[in-house]
Amino acid sequence: MSLNIEDNEVDIVIAALRSDLTAFMEKWRPFFSRFHLIIIKDPDMEEDLQIPPGFDHQVFTKSDMAQILGATSINFSGHSCRYFGYLVSRKKYIVSIDDDCLPARDNTGTLVDAVAQHIVNLKTPATPFFFNTLYDPFCKGADFVRGFPFSLRNGVECVLSCGLWLNIADYDAPTQVVKPNDRNVRYVDAVMTVPVRAMMPVSGINIGFNRELLGPALLPGLRLAGEGKQRWETMEDIWCGLCTKVVCDHLGLGVKSGLPYVWRGDGVDAQGAMESLKREWEGVKLMEEVVPFFQSVRLPRTAVTAEDCVIEMAAMVKEQLGPLNPVFASAADAMVEWVKLWKAVGSQGA
Repeated sequence: MSLNIEDNEVDIVIAALRSDLTAFMEKWRPFFSRFHLIIIKDPDMEEDLQIPPGFDHQVFTKSDMAQILGATSINFSGHSCRYFGYLVSRKKYIVSIDDDCLPARDNTGTLVDAVAQHIVNLKTPATPFFFNTLYDPFCKGADFVRGFPFSLRNGVECVLSCGLWLNIADYDAPTQVVKPNDRNVRYVDAVMTVPVRAMMPVSGINIGFNRELLGPALLPGLRLAGEGKQRWETMEDIWCGLCTKVVCDHLGLGVKSGLPYVWRGDGVDAQGAMESLKREWEGVKLMEEVVPFFQSVRLPRTAVTAEDCVIEMAAMVKEQLGPLNPVFASAADAMVEWVKLWKAVGSQGA
């Protein structure tokens, strides 16, 4: 069931939170240069972007957002600007990498082509209905283990590839406070399918996905009051990941986690982490309500597309979580608004 993915079917989306992208783009040039790039400038940033020549790219700014979207209640500032890139892309697949990440090196010292690995993950099947203890059976050097049912070996289409990172671990603010000097130095050469009904915190740092099948579920829904620019001060990608996992499970689609790795840049000192904790603490507490909710969600059979699933989930969020905290009611409204935008912007480019 392996798919053939051409370069012209892939957009690379970059959320530009720093004005000078020169070093970032030059490091990624060997792997980005053959693809079309969509660069979204953080609408809160006033400086002009610095982008080296030689890339096939489009830049979208705050004025472009206003022109394309019109009036919208969704906030696309900070890390959420990446979602605008997902919205305006017309390609089947998207790879998205944060602008503080550089190519990693594997255990042999070879630079990792993260884009190519995401494509491998997406074009080979996932096996969410039975866990293969030898990781992804479609990876080189692996296969199905004894006892894996032959009836399930064809797998299902993988629509979300969640990569990892070396150096700065993706900790929340409380963990950053107590472990400010922790660094992830282990490169684990493995990919695995996330089992059906298993929830997971998807990070937007380094992902690839099938935009046609899953795109509407990758949305900027939950936004904390006073959210900062540090990745560990945000919850939008965590909420987005829970939504996408529910959608994948309902539609019988697959999610993989593991390779590829990227190298994340400098972290934050203990004082900075403490300031982040003050901003993110609300989100830490909210997760105790959020995870049980998503674990319990069962969507109706009438929901047959990602758009259908998001609308159904939005109603459940409004009814079950809305009374607990106004931020959930706002998230539900944003989910509905996102689907409307997805259809409207899609029709503009049709």
